[in-house]
Amino acid sequence: MPISSTVPTDLWLRGVAANPGAPADVLLRLLDPAAGEARRILCEERCLPDEVVDALVTHPETKLRRSLAHNPHVSPAQRGRMVRDPHSLVRGAVAGGPRPRPRQVLPLPDDVLITLLTAEDSGERVLLRAGEILQELAFSHQMSPSFRYRMRGHEHPAVRATATGVWGRLTAEERHALVTDPHPDVRKAAEYRVREADPAAMEAEIPDRGHYRWLILGSYALSDAVVEEAMADAESRLSIAGNPYTPAGAVARLARDTDPGVRRRVASRADLDPALWAELAQDPDESVRTRARVQPLPRTTAECSAVDHELSEAASRDGDCLCFVLERHTEPDPVWYRACAGSEDVLLRLAAASCATLPADLVARLAQDPHEEVRHRLASWHPLAPAETVLAAFVARPLQRPHLLTQSRLPRTGLAHLLDHEDPEVRALAAADPTLGQPPVRLLTDPDERVRRAAAGNPLFAGDAVEALLHDPATAEGAAANPGLPAARLHELLDRAGVPR
Repeated sequence: MPISSTVPTDLWLRGVAANPGAPADVLLRLLDPAAGEARRILCEERCLPDEVVDALVTHPETKLRRSLAHNPHVSPAQRGRMVRDPHSLVRGAVAGGPRPRPRQVLPLPDDVLITLLTAEDSGERVLLRAGEILQELAFSHQMSPSFRYRMRGHEHPAVRATATGVWGRLTAEERHALVTDPHPDVRKAAEYRVREADPAAMEAEIPDRGHYRWLILGSYALSDAVVEEAMADAESRLSIAGNPYTPAGAVARLARDTDPGVRRRVASRADLDPALWAELAQDPDESVRTRARVQPLPRTTAECSAVDHELSEAASRDGDCLCFVLERHTEPDPVWYRACAGSEDVLLRLAAASCATLPADLVARLAQDPHEEVRHRLASWHPLAPAETVLAAFVARPLQRPHLLTQSRLPRTGLAHLLDHEDPEVRALAAADPTLGQPPVRLLTDPDERVRRAAAGNPLFAGDAVEALLHDPATAEGAAANPGLPAARLHELLDRAGVPR
């Protein structure tokens, strides 16, 4: 292979920053400004040794601390160490959570959430005020419903008030305690939830347009006047068709709406009258019939939500599974999930496959499911999904790959049969397999940069071979990421790139 004497040293820096075998003393050198773009890769795109995290948490440069706060490979506890950072943008990054957002967001530790919730502005000029940081937290999904519920008796009113966010989970006594709380802010938050169930209050508040209007029509109490007004508008009828407060008479009218989307929304209600359910189960529209029949009565709101999630995934994925799941305020009974695993309906089996606590015997059953989407859902969500099922999902579902690459269940060995796969991302996974019979030489000239980089990083390349790759601009970055390179050689690369010791 030809050797170039003009390899851009930034390729070495980028490779070393991504090198999974690089020790902490090597990675710490990359915090120097001379490392350039490699600093971003180090802070944002990989797992980090504790020593590097320690250095970043107290690093003088705000942008590096902020990058660490957004790193999806760093645990919530490690990111949470910056919750009292002197710069508001870093605190805001902790509250905003990982970027890109993982499919299953892990909550921040309780003490970190409490610190964010109780923070107050100092009066100094800052880029983000405490209230704006709380807005970041609210949209990050890092504060779970279970945390909110557990905080209902907390000593600090700002923390106690978060329990109103799971109003439907609270008992009558727990709601009363919040409504009569000695602190006005807690009472105000609780009274807002009470108003949501008051048709007259909601009628007085409903705007002519905007998000809040659709929130009221879809979720809050409706007066007769608001219902009649909504009945005259197609989009509004769709909203109130799923509203649990919509009166039974209006539900019956909506079940016979000319729009099958409205009838389908009615068919997804947990409180359907049996006669109305039977009527929708014979609806002329197949999607309406399916939605009614897939869940015979009786059924719970949580069960209906789980099935509706699968329907929304099917409508949005366009041939791929997005599999984005947030913790629900209430979950279906585990017995229901187990029953779904044995159902003849694929929607119910999909719901079961997304249940991470499904027992091993049912996991094995779903791993052999005739419907590939069930197998792929299982691969994405269950910790006991077989390795071959996870690999098959990786090959078949490009949108799942960023998520699956973070999972230890994804096989990294035994991938020789994928070296010639048409998809470069799949070839790249195979090119990094350290158990191949021989180094993946021919993939060093693959037309895709990711494949070349993965191949050059394969530890089967060693000695003179990896040295040659380090001096070829086409493979230098991947070679510098080769975990077989000794620490002394990595230090030498950083020396040649001008990064101080």
